[in-house]
Amino acid sequence: MTSAWPDAVEEILDGDLAVALAQVTPARGVVLTPITNFALRDRGASTVTVLSSLGAWRKLDRMRRDPRVALAFHTRAHGFTDRPEFVLVQGTASFSARPDRAWLESIEDTWVRFMGPRELGPVWDRWMRVYHWERVGVRIAVRRVTVWPDLECLGEPATFGAPPCPDSPSAQREPAMGTAPRVDPVKAAARATRLPHRLLAWVDADGFPFVVPVGSVSVGSVSVGSVSGRPGGVALSVPPGLAPAGGRRAGLLSHWFSPGVLGQRQHGHTGWLAAEPGACEVGYAPHTHAGYHLPPSRLLYRALVGGFARRGLRQARRAGFVDGPVSR
Repeated sequence: MTSAWPDAVEEILDGDLAVALAQVTPARGVVLTPITNFALRDRGASTVTVLSSLGAWRKLDRMRRDPRVALAFHTRAHGFTDRPEFVLVQGTASFSARPDRAWLESIEDTWVRFMGPRELGPVWDRWMRVYHWERVGVRIAVRRVTVWPDLECLGEPATFGAPPCPDSPSAQREPAMGTAPRVDPVKAAARATRLPHRLLAWVDADGFPFVVPVGSVSVGSVSVGSVSGRPGGVALSVPPGLAPAGGRRAGLLSHWFSPGVLGQRQHGHTGWLAAEPGACEVGYAPHTHAGYHLPPSRLLYRALVGGFARRGLRQARRAGFVDGPVSR
């Protein structure tokens, strides 16, 4: 659907190591997840493809329920390019829940480029089999590519494909449990401040996730109630004019990763966002939290991701998401 994106965007899509996947929740919020970029794209066909382990089946299940997604190319850390742009790719995802071993073998070179070799010796090959081979390609038919000239999204963006939404999304109805924080905002702010990459996302007027970078994070300096103005929550610095006015569900992500993504640390929240028109500081009340810390150890990385992939695949089978036995 898009016209071909320019060479500068092609270089970023080819070079970033980690990107952020934004997905729409049933309540019209957004979940943000860091994923490894494998540079699988087709500029002529306007598609970008990412990989997902079947052990991460809940992520895939969200796509099946609502295929509108976004990818934020928001950091050049440990990648293969130093271009300055922030790139937001929005599109519709599709996938088969049955792995294609021949296709996975055909992308061996790009796997090695970003993740290192899959051949690890008889013991690790057996342990990592589910992680390496029980995975699928998620093909994103690109609707729109928005490019800001800087990673802070302070300059004027260029758009390729569908034009930007002419209207801001309407404010959402407040949750039945209220908009106040349900996760300690002091701890949430401290966790976010310690990590270098921070993003905020909401559902735009056309139903696709919209993602922006977050600068400073502080506690309690703005209100988060969309109507009552109840104080509390976290104050987030965002690019001026991008956050829609009013209250709505939104996702907040902070993360860090080491070369080869062997080391990882992330904290993800869903919660309530409130902003004034044209604001460069918004209020955020965290409602849920999920996170983990993986030190940069090759041994620990293999042990943990192999175990998580096996456990997740068993859960996917019990939920009826995939068929067939778990690889041994």
